[in-house]
Amino acid sequence: MTWLDIPAGHPFGITTLPYGVFSTAADAHPRAGVAIGEHVIDLPAAVRRLAPELAAAVAGPNLDALLASGPGVWQALRAQVTTWLTDEVYRDLLSGHLVPAADAIMHLPFTVADYVDFYASEQHATNLGKMFRPGQDPLTPNWKHLPIGYHGRAGTVVVSGTEVARPSGQRRTPDGEITFGASQRLDIEAELGYVVGTPSRLGEPVALDAFPDHVFGVCLVNDWSARDIQAWEYVPLGPFLGKSFATSISPWIVPLAALGHARVSPPERTVPLLPYLDDEKAQPWGLDVRFEIRLNGHVVSNPSFTGMYWTGAQMLAHMTINGASLRTGDLFASGTVSGGSPGCLIELTWNGQQPLTLPDGSERTFLADGDEVVITATAPGPNGTVVGLGEVRGRIRSASVG
Repeated sequence: MTWLDIPAGHPFGITTLPYGVFSTAADAHPRAGVAIGEHVIDLPAAVRRLAPELAAAVAGPNLDALLASGPGVWQALRAQVTTWLTDEVYRDLLSGHLVPAADAIMHLPFTVADYVDFYASEQHATNLGKMFRPGQDPLTPNWKHLPIGYHGRAGTVVVSGTEVARPSGQRRTPDGEITFGASQRLDIEAELGYVVGTPSRLGEPVALDAFPDHVFGVCLVNDWSARDIQAWEYVPLGPFLGKSFATSISPWIVPLAALGHARVSPPERTVPLLPYLDDEKAQPWGLDVRFEIRLNGHVVSNPSFTGMYWTGAQMLAHMTINGASLRTGDLFASGTVSGGSPGCLIELTWNGQQPLTLPDGSERTFLADGDEVVITATAPGPNGTVVGLGEVRGRIRSASVG
């Protein structure tokens, strides 16, 4: 498949070709790259030499120009990179533009314009409903009619590897006292993020079938959550300080074109949907993505995205149905992925009532200072290959306030 020596089953094989932004100790200028095996293609340098007509799309210190260039350029660039890596004639021409992945310093890959977080997992929503509304229907009356979401804070989206300071805020104790201090119930949320490339016009909703015209690709998201701060502040307007302190994303953006063999039908809709969300006759945009969550090096959960009730196409359609416009660099995330096994500690420990015991004998209900969380994921590719989504990694440091 490629003249590079890449082990079979490598998550960054020829069928993946994710885009990121990197620098090196020898060249501190951030620039676009494509991961292939244990190497990164220095994309601007390679394009200038081998495909100068695409140079504008990969110029600059991030992926912004590429995202904005649209599906035609996305397809042309992916085809060009595939040719370079599969045609023996390019071996010598490209080899000088390959950087060892171990030498790559990864950066936030694009300028985040807006950030929206959804709540698309029925399992997750059901479990939290059982915890917080016992004796009632665990799903709120609107849950199966629309993908619920909220606008987050784009300025605190950080690249994998960035330390996360424990947030501080107001909390309400069980006896009703209002206190201020560092969160004692700091959690993770394993999610899939969608990265918008092509913008849309204000006042013009984006239909389900236009999803691949606007969304460039996907990344991994850890939308850290301070459960105690959030519990006190979220009524009546929803998440705020308990969510806005940090959202970590993986450095590699996997294009939608790499996920063709991962597409699956979403679960059966048990409530009729309004036409703009009805995907019964549409091309399916469920995705067979399998996650792995490690806490301090130990696997604690393996959630599956396959059964997510709401798809990325439906999230995008709902996000714009009121006329809200898309901007290049918009990021929207699925919400916690909890199919098969939970994608957050509040479910894994059932709101702290059933602590996790790690192999070293220590217990966790929520995150302790110094804990490191690493989330990885893969999807199936053609002919038994694996499409890797990389990793999103973050370590908790102690609070700077409170």
